[in-house]
Formats: sequence, structure tokens, C-alpha cells
Amino acid sequence: MNAITRAAVTLLAAAGLGLAVAPPAGAQDEAPWTVAAAANDFGADRDNYSYTADPGERIDDGLVIANHGTAPLDLAVYAADAFTTGSGQLDLLAEDKPSTGVGAWVHPGQDHVTVQPGQTAAVPFTVTVPADAAAGDHVGGILTSIVQGDVERRVGTRIRLRVGGDLRPGLTVENLDVRYAGTANPIGAGDATLAYTIRNSGNAVVTARQSAEVTGPFGSWPAEAEPIPDSPPLLPGETWQVTASVHGAAPALYLAGTVTLVPLLTDAAGSTAPLSGVDTTAHSLAVPWTAVLVIVLCVLLIVFLIARRRRKLAQAG
Repeated sequence: MNAITRAAVTLLAAAGLGLAVAPPAGAQDEAPWTVAAAANDFGADRDNYSYTADPGERIDDGLVIANHGTAPLDLAVYAADAFTTGSGQLDLLAEDKPSTGVGAWVHPGQDHVTVQPGQTAAVPFTVTVPADAAAGDHVGGILTSIVQGDVERRVGTRIRLRVGGDLRPGLTVENLDVRYAGTANPIGAGDATLAYTIRNSGNAVVTARQSAEVTGPFGSWPAEAEPIPDSPPLLPGETWQVTASVHGAAPALYLAGTVTLVPLLTDAAGSTAPLSGVDTTAHSLAVPWTAVLVIVLCVLLIVFLIARRRRKLAQAG
């Protein structure tokens, strides 16, 4: 969009997948229109669109736009793929960004619509699932937008499409790094940090419930990490960066850090079920440098005292 600033207002209903969405502060109040799913065979009071379809299937649905302002609105209508932002919010690609999933499969009946003040307008759209569409969850949305000055305001609704086939939820931990910070107390425990990347390696939208711990050799002196918040719902192929802190890690020379992920799968009815967890372990050194320094200083002091005594004995002889 070059100089155009995208302000707000991508309002995606979160029901069904637990997707957390929050427009920028004040942005929602500035939008003089709303969108809603049309009342039809799919239901009359839907918060968003949720479908289950097979490859090659076509779905017909509609969007209703209501103008609550005092001036006519000329709105662009388009579809886009969804993605998770760095803050954990669900967002949709800008109109000039190419979509390869739901955003490319949804075709509005018109790309612009004019809505008079106090009126509503219905825009039909179709969802055409490609014959070679991969099984699993695909998330996107249908949007309405208007450019005012250098600001684009967008209001849209989420579309979740589960393509029939083998559903394979899965999470993996990548690039697990364990670091030991040590402590000034020569006989005390120190702090450790675990940094890693969560990847949704399956074909379903899942949330990662996380826990972590560090241990010494053969599982000795275990220390649990501080509570780690669940990840946001991650779309298939997405990643999420995590850093976990562990207090009371023993300086046992050899340190093992283990991360456990439990995938949380939400179905179309909104029920969430935990799946089997997966463990990933990495290793690091945990050298008690303060204690080592104390030992070195003690050895040097002993050597100095012995050498001085020998010099005195030599002088006396």
C-alpha cells in the first residue's frame, strides 16, 4: 500500500478456534460500518464463517454490510489469507499481498459496493475448494475497506475452512538453546534461560501448552521453569518464538533443558482437547565459575605460602 497506513479495524470473530483478535486502540470506534454473516441455510446468527468441505467442492454464502454513519460508503470487498502477528493476534493480508489459500478460494460477487447511510447491502460470495487442496485447516477472511486520506480502514470476518482428509495436528520445537547464567554465590544455584521456536508442523490450527525444566547429569537436581503462557493459536506452518526462565538451576557442569509441548486442538463446535505431548531436550555446560575462581585463588594462595616458607627456610640455612 506504499504510503497508505493500514489502520485498524480488522475485526475477526474469535469463536470456534479461540483466535484472539484486538484492533488498535480507538480504531473500532472510527469505523462507521459493520459486517456480518448473511442469514441462510448455514444459520441466522453466525459470528463468523466455518465450513467443512471436500476438495473440489463449492460453497455459496453471503456478507451483509451495515452503514451506521451519515455519509454513503464506497467499500472495496476482497478476501485474504490469515496470519498470526508477532503479538499473537490474527490478521489478514493486505489487498496487494497475494493469497494462496482461503483468500484465493473466496470470490465475492462484486469487488466494490456502495452502502447508503442507515442502510445495509448484501454481497454474495463463493468458496471454491481446489481439487488438489491439502487436507486440514485453512484460515482467511472476507474484508471490506475504504481509503480516507492516507489511512485504509478495514472491517472483516474470519473464514475457517477444514478440508476433508487426514487431520494431523502436530507441534515441534526448533533451535532449542540452553544457557546458564551462574550466580555470585560459590555454593548456590544459578539461573538458566531456554530459548526456542515452536512450529506448527501439522495441518490443523493448534495452541501449544508449554512447560520446561533443566536438570543435572542423569536427571539430578531438576528445576522447573517459570509458568509459560500458552502460545496463540498457530496456523499450519507458522512459528512462535519463546524464552523461558529457570531459577535454581544447579551448576552441575552438565545441564539438560527439556521443553514439553501439548497441542490443544479446537474443533468447529468450540470444544478444545489436549493431545499427546512432545518433549525436546538440548544440553549445555553449567560451570560454577565463582566456585572455580575461589578454588583457583585458594590453590594460588597455598602455592604462595609454600614458596615463601621455602625461601625462609633457605635463608635460615
